[in-house]
Amino acid sequence: MSVQWRNEVEKQYDTYLEKVKEFLSIPSVHDETSVKDGAPFGQPVADALEYILNYCEEIGFTTHNVGGYAAHAEYGTGEEIIGVLCHVDVVPAGDGWTWDPFKPELRDGKLYARGAIDDKGPTMAAVFALKIIKELGLPLRRRVRIIFGTDEESGDWVGLRRYFAEQPMPLMGFAPDAEFPIITAEKGILICHLVQDVGTLSAQRESGWTLASFQAGNRENMVADKAEAVLTGDGDVFAVKEQFQSYLMKRRIRGYAEEQNDGVRLVLEGISHHGMEPHKGLNAGLELARFLHALDLDERGRQLIRLIHDYFVDSFFGEKLGIDIEDDINGKLTVNVGTFSYVQDGQAKLGVNIRYPVKAGTSEIMGKLKAAAQAFGYTVAPNVIDQKPHYVKHDHELVKTLQRVYEAHTGEEATLLAIGGGTYGRALDTGVAFGPLFPGEEETAHQKDEYFNVENMKRAMAIYAEAIYELAK
Repeated sequence: MSVQWRNEVEKQYDTYLEKVKEFLSIPSVHDETSVKDGAPFGQPVADALEYILNYCEEIGFTTHNVGGYAAHAEYGTGEEIIGVLCHVDVVPAGDGWTWDPFKPELRDGKLYARGAIDDKGPTMAAVFALKIIKELGLPLRRRVRIIFGTDEESGDWVGLRRYFAEQPMPLMGFAPDAEFPIITAEKGILICHLVQDVGTLSAQRESGWTLASFQAGNRENMVADKAEAVLTGDGDVFAVKEQFQSYLMKRRIRGYAEEQNDGVRLVLEGISHHGMEPHKGLNAGLELARFLHALDLDERGRQLIRLIHDYFVDSFFGEKLGIDIEDDINGKLTVNVGTFSYVQDGQAKLGVNIRYPVKAGTSEIMGKLKAAAQAFGYTVAPNVIDQKPHYVKHDHELVKTLQRVYEAHTGEEATLLAIGGGTYGRALDTGVAFGPLFPGEEETAHQKDEYFNVENMKRAMAIYAEAIYELAK
């Protein structure tokens, strides 16, 4: 049976847009305040999972929910399973949006919302791709499971680990959560925190400036787009404000300084980007630390700023840490300090996200990081997350099938890629990342005004439908 996949997508697309808008309207950011049984990552994430499962049941798929940690929708029969791994959680919206990030806005052929491209738009596209196969009555010898994770953005993936402790591993599959053509290699991901509790160092001084607080960033895997520091003491407020404005102008950065009763508040705006490519954003925390490094601060505050300045400012590839490693599979190691938290009389914490190549060793990386931390009285907290690099051989059935489908739809060579991002593709023993972004498309995941291109999502849905069918038939 010859199927005109793009024609089938056109028949479904108005309904797709209706459903994906509803899906995107759920602010499914991890919320510790509403964690409970059945909602291990908070009620908003549980609401998003419930929404997608209800719709999958409505269109005739069988579903199974593993306690709110993850779930699946299934179609077909057979012992072997083809997996499509998606996630319903999103990163925090951040600042600077043109529209409400949780009220989807369709403008000029683009649908704007947090999660539009990462990963709710592609998730719903995968559901509709399987819906097309079902409604056409195409015979399958393998079951297809669309697996919905709930904590992909945390980097810890507790949800999927819980899911696969109970459910079988698919034979092979893909994650629609990156870019086309096919991503067969993903860097390893280290997420750790450099911490210092209140100790013997003075956070007060008789004259000059004390760093009362320093805050920036929402997630380790996002470039911090806003930073704020409060200085207290009897320093020259006018001079600091003048220096800060001069710094902002020189660096061409937005921000402001305002006098407070006991000092001055400094606010700096950066540009968010995915933490896998920190050099493509503007890290507000690093930029504010660069400015503060020139000031005479209290001893404890100076330690924090020197740690940031001496090891992370202008060092996106680990040069200052001595871990600037590169290989011919994944390319360069990257370092993103995504969260900065400091209170004068409380804990100091830096959240660091390192993406390392297949050939790099984590023991060397961690050794250098611990040495840097110790040089300024900090330690690496024990709750380190380490997702090992992932690689699928280029001659595998999965890769060859996806190459064939992609080339048939686009007329372009399906080159095989390696990325710094971490997708659910690596959660499978044999899994890759496959779309939805096409070569040359703008990447807006983790940024303000995130969107997907409506026409390109149609193309992706058609590719997903045929790819799922070819893998499962």
